[in-house]
Amino acid sequence: MNFDLKPISVESIPEALAKVERYRLLSEPSLAESICLDILAIAPGHQQALIALLLARTDQFGTGMTVAKAREVLSQIKGDYERAYYAGIISERNGHAHLRQGGHGSNSVAYYALREAMEHYERAQALRPPGNDDAILRWNTCARMIMRDPEIHPLPHEDFQPITGE
Repeated sequence: MNFDLKPISVESIPEALAKVERYRLLSEPSLAESICLDILAIAPGHQQALIALLLARTDQFGTGMTVAKAREVLSQIKGDYERAYYAGIISERNGHAHLRQGGHGSNSVAYYALREAMEHYERAQALRPPGNDDAILRWNTCARMIMRDPEIHPLPHEDFQPITGE
């Protein structure tokens, strides 16, 4: 069934963004995502709404939301630093989701996701504005998670089977 969605007014964007934050804090990321989509329908390049959409989608990892859907938003975010930083957020939260889900191999998948996040944070660190250490804080968090939990580790070399195009 399809409906014609009702547009919100441009004047309501600040209050809508506040609702996005509230819904994310209330662990209602699908509601936050919906509001972001309403904002972006009337203000397509709105950076705050794009970042909030990306974060709302990462909040839904492990409940059917894919990394690809979160990464769709990344290309619309302006700034090399911001894209590197939020690419790290996507990878880090993907790692957290695998740890929460558990199961065979989840710790190794989480390890690789966290290491990927650390690479993005290193790139962001090199691009960061003066006084902005957010990427360093996130990198340290990932490193501490890996160091603290011996179960978060790469696959043993002999178990590793590279994916080929054949």
